[in-house]
Amino acid sequence: MSRAPGLNSPFLLGFDDIERALERVTRSTSDGYPPYNIERLVRTTVEPERLRITLAVAGFTNDQLDVSVEERQLVIRGRQQDDKERQYLHRGIAARQFQRSFLLAEGMQVLGADLKNGLLSIDLVRPEPERLTRKINILVRD
Repeated sequence: MSRAPGLNSPFLLGFDDIERALERVTRSTSDGYPPYNIERLVRTTVEPERLRITLAVAGFTNDQLDVSVEERQLVIRGRQQDDKERQYLHRGIAARQFQRSFLLAEGMQVLGADLKNGLLSIDLVRPEPERLTRKINILVRD
């Protein structure tokens, strides 16, 4: 991967993590399965503003799915086994495995996951950062 021209700026100090994250994202290839949505859920009196990732995982049961956070990546895996007992006359729905990864920004937290009607929903939140201002004293040397 060629280096992004914006990251070469002398004014961007300490952004090596961003460059590594961009490299990780461009390396990860996916065949588009399973399809997914990402939506922003507005803040309510009970819930903070959050993101919801919803994956279409029809045919997968709870014990065939795994959701984990690995080195600031949300990783969702699905594993199905072929049922050797069945004799198919036509097989249009294959037992399939998948892995889908999403790079998480610093401070993002996974609130939980829910499987309902073949849709796996994962809620994420980013806590509001504290606004810090710090005065830097200037030493005067004569």
